[in-house]
Amino acid sequence: MDPLTFKSLLFLLSLLGCCAGQDILPEGPLDAIVGRNVTFETLIDIPDYAFIIWNFNDGSEQTHIITVGQTGTKVNAPYEGRVSLNETNGFLTLMSLRTEDSGDYSINKVLTNGDTKTGEIKLRVLKPVSDVVIKSNLPEVIEHNSTLVLNCAAKGSFLTFAWRNGTTNIVGDGKRLTLKNEEMSSTLTITGVLRSDLAGPIYCVVSNKLEEEKSAPLNLTVYYGPDEVTISPPSTPQFIRSGSHFNLSCSAQSSPPAAFTWYHNQSVIESSGPVLTLKVIEELGLGKQVEEYTCRAKNDKTQRNIQSPAVSFAVMEAISGIAITGPTTTLIAGNSTANLSCQATAGIVKTRTWLKDGKPLSASSRLVFSNNMSSLMINVLQKEDNGEYTCVLTNPINTDKASYKMVVNFGPEPAMVTGEKAVEVNDPVTLTCSALSIPPARFTWKFNGSETMVKTAEYTLKAAIYKNTGAYTCVASNAVTGKTTMYTHNLSVKEEGTLDEHLSNGAIAGIVIAVLIALGAAIALIIYCRQKVPVESPY
Repeated sequence: MDPLTFKSLLFLLSLLGCCAGQDILPEGPLDAIVGRNVTFETLIDIPDYAFIIWNFNDGSEQTHIITVGQTGTKVNAPYEGRVSLNETNGFLTLMSLRTEDSGDYSINKVLTNGDTKTGEIKLRVLKPVSDVVIKSNLPEVIEHNSTLVLNCAAKGSFLTFAWRNGTTNIVGDGKRLTLKNEEMSSTLTITGVLRSDLAGPIYCVVSNKLEEEKSAPLNLTVYYGPDEVTISPPSTPQFIRSGSHFNLSCSAQSSPPAAFTWYHNQSVIESSGPVLTLKVIEELGLGKQVEEYTCRAKNDKTQRNIQSPAVSFAVMEAISGIAITGPTTTLIAGNSTANLSCQATAGIVKTRTWLKDGKPLSASSRLVFSNNMSSLMINVLQKEDNGEYTCVLTNPINTDKASYKMVVNFGPEPAMVTGEKAVEVNDPVTLTCSALSIPPARFTWKFNGSETMVKTAEYTLKAAIYKNTGAYTCVASNAVTGKTTMYTHNLSVKEEGTLDEHLSNGAIAGIVIAVLIALGAAIALIIYCRQKVPVESPY
């Protein structure tokens, strides 16, 4: 085909294309990466055609690419070796793309029946996304105070920028977070930075329709705090036991970690660190009364200084070394007086309580307490004052006690003898003497006024004889009080069988029941006999 004929054909096809339907190519644009290949695909496949012609228009002039027809294929010189055409469906493949290949590509397909199918599509040859870099206006930020400006720059064509905090997309609000996107860069501005704004690494993601690239992570240090300062324990007993393992600790969220200062009634304590020990408090001579303790947390970067709530307490020594002192002489009821004193070697005593045998003691005409209850005077002692005295000392920290056993000598009180008053010959006899006394009474026995060898509380006879009849006198004595009491018991020894045998209760009951049964039987017999007597008729 000579050049004149080919040019005439192009002109004719251009006129036909003005009137043909634009439905042979898909809608554009078609994107491809520089240096790679792209294929323009047609939407209809009509193998019976006369000519297929592909053209390129860069916006200023139209250039012929390739023509295929019955007589063969012709490729325009600039495209030789860079294009190929599928003669069946008209697909055009353009290889080794250049940026100047961007523009409008058109096809004219002339069918054998004279119809013409045309189409046009825009090709955008994109530079690859590369060199995605974030730059910050600040190396570190202070929460609430700093304004952070991050700039993301990249190379490529038709770029789209997105920002991420970790895996979360950053969305501008037009106030505190603003985004400004340009052709080759994007700027993220954060006013009044919060720690959450930079919780995860910051990424800039740059993409076009064909590929995406993410920047290296940007990690910035956010200085914040101290937040609310807490003191532990938040509340304390009013009194803390001296020498215990008690301490106060202070904490606050802060970056960098806060420095802590302790205060006693708003005066600085010479102790640093988050823990204030009771040992330090006592060594400084503090804690002698209920007073306030606080701590302050300071962040040298943010220059914030926050105070904790106050806790109040006093340090008190526990009661120890408690002892009761009492009389060391012999005490005799009715004559002696006793003074008891209760003291502790350590600790402050708030209350004192006295007990006797576990029960509270109260003042009386004989029992007199000192004003602070530290001593007790009993005047004059009675036998009831014998027992264990306990002194209980208490303060808010602990309770301690001591006991004292007091012995009041008395008696003997009037003696008493129990035992048989009359026995038969050969019966055994046991007489028992008793008399209340402290110390226990010593016993001796007299028979008819004469001393015996018996010196125990019991006087026994294995088998009584007639001459054992007489008066038995028990003598009870107390060597401490010097008192003596006695009791005389008379015993009569009788001939065997002369003492009345007394029936037991069971025997008496049996006899009564037998008599009642016999009486009932007799009454029943009388009634029966009367019923058997015949009665004469009056007629």
